[in-house]
Amino acid sequence: MKTLNAGVCLIAAVLLCGCNPLMNASFINLKAAVGGPDELQVTPAQVARVEFPQLTLTTPSGSGVLAMVRERGDLQFWVASGKQVLLLRDGLAVRSIGLGFDGDLDGTRLAPASPFKQGLQTLPDGYTSQRWIDLYQGSEVGVTVNSRFSRKSMETLEILDKEYTVLRVDEQIDAPAIGLRSTNRYWVDPVDGFILQSEQQLTTRLRVKIVQLTSERRFSH
Repeated sequence: MKTLNAGVCLIAAVLLCGCNPLMNASFINLKAAVGGPDELQVTPAQVARVEFPQLTLTTPSGSGVLAMVRERGDLQFWVASGKQVLLLRDGLAVRSIGLGFDGDLDGTRLAPASPFKQGLQTLPDGYTSQRWIDLYQGSEVGVTVNSRFSRKSMETLEILDKEYTVLRVDEQIDAPAIGLRSTNRYWVDPVDGFILQSEQQLTTRLRVKIVQLTSERRFSH
């Protein structure tokens, strides 16, 4: 978990330098924002001008657009123009680089029967699982995160002027070793389990909101 292919950042720099001004400017404000993030307003036309899958990411210090520049199996590499990086596996954020002003998520190890691989829409109410995370701050390694999933109601999301009927699934997470307790929320396609939107607590102080802007593109596993 301590290594990341350096080529990803190089690829990102090449790919994102030619993107529209929204992508180039979006994360400039990430480090400067002090009073809390303003949600980025993105238009369908702006998204259409970029050939790569995109998402919006909101953190405690700002909001921006990331593009998916690489897939390795089921692991997706999403990068901003400022070289911030988010790694997703089946919709779960498993690593971050340059996002946590108080420390990033260094890595995540999932159980063999990962609920995210199964598809959250298939889980019975009350399903429990574990995963293990590494943190940059304090060099914490192998921290156990206990989780319990709750099926909520069907909801309607609007993303880029399109409406999606989704199932909300909440995940109560608890990592006693670092005093982390929170609730993650996932808005899931009830048919195939694709996570269109989520709110995830990555560390004790780093919470992110992820919205898929190109959800019609089902990424291969």
